[in-house]
Amino acid sequence: METKRIIFDLRTKKGLSQEELAERVFVTRQAVSRWETGETIPNTETLKLLSKELDVSINTLLGSPRRLVCECCGMTLEDSSISKEPDGFFNEDYCRWCYADGDYTLDIWKKYAEIGGREKLNEFKAQLIREINELLSMEGLPGVKELNVLPGEYVNMEYTLPSGQKVKFLDDRQTYLGSQLESELSDRCFGIAANMECIIICSYEANGEDPELIVYKNR
Repeated sequence: METKRIIFDLRTKKGLSQEELAERVFVTRQAVSRWETGETIPNTETLKLLSKELDVSINTLLGSPRRLVCECCGMTLEDSSISKEPDGFFNEDYCRWCYADGDYTLDIWKKYAEIGGREKLNEFKAQLIREINELLSMEGLPGVKELNVLPGEYVNMEYTLPSGQKVKFLDDRQTYLGSQLESELSDRCFGIAANMECIIICSYEANGEDPELIVYKNR
């Protein structure tokens, strides 16, 4: 879709007139009209303002010419997963789980951004995979080959201890590296979540039902 149509669709979806949008991005109504007829396109600074006001990335405004990938974890980025700076502007270099409120979300990202970026992060992931596979010794269960970025709110399961107490071991606000494995001998799935402090291995039924903690290991 062309930029002219994208701006028109987003403006009308927000319920804004051309004049109202123009006021918000400090241009004239005629400038907005020219964008929407395709006579001109916004300059770089105006695209940043439009991105914030219309709540989409600059990449989307330009018709998605690039495939955006998080520089921390490698996740393909959509508008809903792109990080934002404290002032509300999109940061198209990172996903919202790796970077939020102007900073990296976990010591993992902070540390490896400082000493080498993605290359060092990949080395850390490879080390984690080796450690996890040493813990996995169940028949019919394949080894871990890749770890993906997982928001804590998705992997922080509640386990029932022998005492009947229900506990969670992770933090909903943090980001973890993890994977899901399927056993050849069981209908249950096996989940892995890890960071710089710990490794958790658990099993559960479909949709995360009836979770059971198998391993909790401090690193």
